[in-house]
Amino acid sequence: MKLKFLGAAGQVTGSCYLLEIDGTRMLIDCGLFQERQYLHRNWERFPFPPDTIDYVLLTHVHLDHSGLLPKLVKEGFRGRLLLTPASAEMLPIVLEDSARIQEEDAAYKKKRHRKEGRKGPHPEVPLYKVRDVERCLRLLKEVPYGTLVKLNGRLKVCFHDAGHILGSAMVEVVAHDGRRSRNIIFSGDIGQFNKPILNDPTMFDGADYVVMESTYGNRNHNGVGDEEEELGRVVGDTIKAGGNVLIPAFAIERAQQILYSLGGLLRERKIPAVTVFFDSPMGVEITKVFERSKRCFDKEAQALFSGGLSPFEFPGLRMVESVEDSKAIARFDRPSVIISGAGMLTGGRIKHHLQQNIGRPECTLVFVGYQAAGTLGRLIQEGVSPVRIHGQSHEVKMKTARIEGFSAHAGRDDLRRWMDGFASAPRRIFLTHGEENGISALAEYAASKPGWEVSAPRYREEFVI
Repeated sequence: MKLKFLGAAGQVTGSCYLLEIDGTRMLIDCGLFQERQYLHRNWERFPFPPDTIDYVLLTHVHLDHSGLLPKLVKEGFRGRLLLTPASAEMLPIVLEDSARIQEEDAAYKKKRHRKEGRKGPHPEVPLYKVRDVERCLRLLKEVPYGTLVKLNGRLKVCFHDAGHILGSAMVEVVAHDGRRSRNIIFSGDIGQFNKPILNDPTMFDGADYVVMESTYGNRNHNGVGDEEEELGRVVGDTIKAGGNVLIPAFAIERAQQILYSLGGLLRERKIPAVTVFFDSPMGVEITKVFERSKRCFDKEAQALFSGGLSPFEFPGLRMVESVEDSKAIARFDRPSVIISGAGMLTGGRIKHHLQQNIGRPECTLVFVGYQAAGTLGRLIQEGVSPVRIHGQSHEVKMKTARIEGFSAHAGRDDLRRWMDGFASAPRRIFLTHGEENGISALAEYAASKPGWEVSAPRYREEFVI
């Protein structure tokens, strides 16, 4: 059994692990690199021949886990792509949106660079196109939670609820050689415990090997349990000042949590009536999937639907899909809330809204999720000014706020709680999907547990296990 780390190793994005067992080769995730200093990796050839991969096991549909799948197919992958039913419903929406953004951004860059008489650091062509997504989608195979699926006579796989986003999974691979079995668990992204809408993350009694995320390994989220109150305060203060509230949010889970909270605040009159633009064609489609996926929700969320109303709808909400309607938001002459992607300000429509509002002190940019090192979101969060948006320099004059309780990631204590669920020590635990501080803090905790052996893999590092 060989395990090679091809992304999310000492960093947060680009999740991709190559597992080889007795000649069967599978990838766990195949995600986009989104930190600026690693973007070049998206354009490089895969460090393996794609046509030698038999399976891809997808933990969830966020682009840092799924965003290079069409490129994988474009370069030769013809195996099976296994994922949960909810993920299978959302993946076409996510990847088609990504492909359109790839094509639009490439055309925009080419036009801008020609005008400026220069070339950018990355090719002015899309990584993949919609037709590559269509070829990718023909390879899907749905695997419900808790179902043990045979890959061949010696290998099985089971998907367990990760509680991170709708359809997210922890992937368990079981190898049996006739005498004994070994299993390896890939945590994917672990969700918070005791949060609304989704179930808690699955706990395990034991495993031979564990690959575990460590995004928040060194700290808890501030204000957990008070996030809705804090959102109400920021929105109320900004509206009173006559400004707009910009919320960069992933179209899956985070955006729906924000809609849910804003609806509650409006119904309880904790914020004044305000127009809320949900400017995300993908987010609009994903919200419809949420409304069809009540079976994946916890009991409290299911009870909310039982009254016949969607908790993701409220007066003043405008679902924006067309480019023309998105551009028209800039002409809206009253304070508003604008929710749009991408969540780390790495692309998408939110950058256009940011360009319009970043110089206005009465406006507020609200961070509701993790901002990876090197992303525009992280730079603004750290107080960098000016920043470049679409090739132009802008002074950051708008206010910023950070509300961590909305995060779909487990904080430090929840990560430790998940780790503590193992009744016996794994042979080894590999810590990934985190920056140095998060990984080292969680590694120190794991090493303090009797019998636990911990590794923090480097990019492209391989282990025989």
